[in-house]
Amino acid sequence: MKRIHFFHSEIWSEFAKLDAAFRQILSKSKDVFWSPTCLFLLIIVWIFLPTNFAVSETSFLYDFTQEDKRIGQSFHRSKNHRHSQRPFRKRHASVRFATFNASLNRNNAGELITDLSTPDNAQAKAIAEIIQRVNPDVLLINEFDFDKDGQAALLFQTNYLSVSQNGAAPVEFPFVFLAPSNTGIPSGLDLDNDQNGSTTGPGDAYGFGFFPGQFAMVVLSKYPIVESDTRTFQQFLWKDMPGALLPDDPETLAPADWYSIEELEAVRLSSKSHWDVPIDINGKVIHVLASHPTPPVFDGPEDRNGRRNHDEIRFWADYVRPNRSVYISDDQGNAGGLSGRARFVIMGDLNADPFDGDSTDEAVLQLLNHPRINTRKTPKSRGGREAARVQGKANLSQLGKPEFDTADFGDVPPSPGNLRVDYVLPSKNLKIKDSGVFWPKTGKTFSSLVSNSDHRLVWVDVKISR
Repeated sequence: MKRIHFFHSEIWSEFAKLDAAFRQILSKSKDVFWSPTCLFLLIIVWIFLPTNFAVSETSFLYDFTQEDKRIGQSFHRSKNHRHSQRPFRKRHASVRFATFNASLNRNNAGELITDLSTPDNAQAKAIAEIIQRVNPDVLLINEFDFDKDGQAALLFQTNYLSVSQNGAAPVEFPFVFLAPSNTGIPSGLDLDNDQNGSTTGPGDAYGFGFFPGQFAMVVLSKYPIVESDTRTFQQFLWKDMPGALLPDDPETLAPADWYSIEELEAVRLSSKSHWDVPIDINGKVIHVLASHPTPPVFDGPEDRNGRRNHDEIRFWADYVRPNRSVYISDDQGNAGGLSGRARFVIMGDLNADPFDGDSTDEAVLQLLNHPRINTRKTPKSRGGREAARVQGKANLSQLGKPEFDTADFGDVPPSPGNLRVDYVLPSKNLKIKDSGVFWPKTGKTFSSLVSNSDHRLVWVDVKISR
C-alpha cells in the first residue's frame, strides 16, 4: 500500500523555538529547584509534540493505488495525532460537528487542485480561516470538487488548514473520507427533456454538473473513521423508494411520467451522494450522515428538482428508522439502515428551509419533526438577523426567524432571500451542549470572511454519554 510522508514545517519550527527556550531557562536556572514532576512534564511535551505526519491511503473496497471502480475511500495521517486546542470551550468537554458549503467548486476539472497547490488562493485562505476559528472536530465540506486521488483534500490541509491564517491556530484533520459524486457523470439519457434531444448537457448527468465530481463533498475528522462500516448510496435508484415523489409531465394524462420507463431504470436518487461515515470517538461510534440534496429550483411545472430534494431528505428520515429502511440498499448491496440505538448526526446543505423558499411539501420538516432527531437547540447568529434587516426586500415577508438563516441568497423576488438550509442534526441520544452559525455582524471581527461563500458554517457541540 502506498504511503506518502511529508514534513510539517510549521510544527517543527514551533518545537524548535520551545526547545531553545527550555535550554535557555535551564542554563540560567542554577538556583531554581526543578521538581521531578516539572522535569517529567517537560520530557512528555518534548516527546509527544508531533514533528511529522504520514498519509496512508486506504479504502473499504480497495487500496489507494487502484485507479478503477473507485466507490469511496478514507485515508489518514499519523495515528499519534493530538487534537488542536479549541478556542470556544474546554478541551474534550464535547465534540463539535460542523457543516460548511464552502463554494470551493470550480468551473473545470482539475482547477481546484491547481488553486490549492499554492498557499495563496484568497478564497481558500478565507475558508480555512473560518474553519480554524470555529475549530470543529468533524467537518463536512459541501461543494468541494472530487478527484479520485484525494489531491485537493490533501492540498487544502497542507497549504491552508495546517497554516495559520491571520493568527488563527492551524487545525489538523488526520482522517478524511471522500467518494465519487453523481454530479457531471453522463447518463446517456435526455433527463432534462430540454426539447433539443441532447443527452450530454449538465442537466442530463445523474446530478447536475459540467464535469464528473463537480460540487462534490468531503468529510474531515480529528477522530478515526471506521472504514469497514462506511457506506455510500450513490447508485441507489429513485424509483426504488416506496412512494417516491417522481415528477409528472403536466402535458400528459399519465401520472409520474416525466421520466420514461428506460430512464427510471437509471435515474439515481442522490444528486451528489448519500454517505454513512462512522466516526470512532473514544470508543463510541457516531454515524455522520452526509449529503447535499439538489436545490428545489431550476426546473419547470413538473418540479423534478423540488421532488428530488424532498426525497433526498426523506432518505435520511427513513434510514434512521429500522421499520422504514428495509428498502434501502447501499452501493455494495447491503440492505437496511441504522439500528434504533445508533448514534448519528445528519449534516449538510439540504437546500430546504422549514418555512420559506421553494422546497416541496415541507421537505426538511421530515427531519425537524422526526422522533429520533434532537432539535432542542437551533444554531443561530447575530449576523443573520442583521443581514435580513439591512437587505430587506424578500427577507421582510419571510416566516422563519432570520437569526436561524445559514445562507445569503438573492433578496429581489422571485429570489427567496436568506434561508436556513444548512443543518447539523444529532440523534436524540446525543445531548446538544452548544451551537452556532458563523455569521458575524458587519464590522465585527472576522465579518469580512463570510463573503467567500453564500453559505455559512454551522456547528453543534454534542455530549456523548458513556
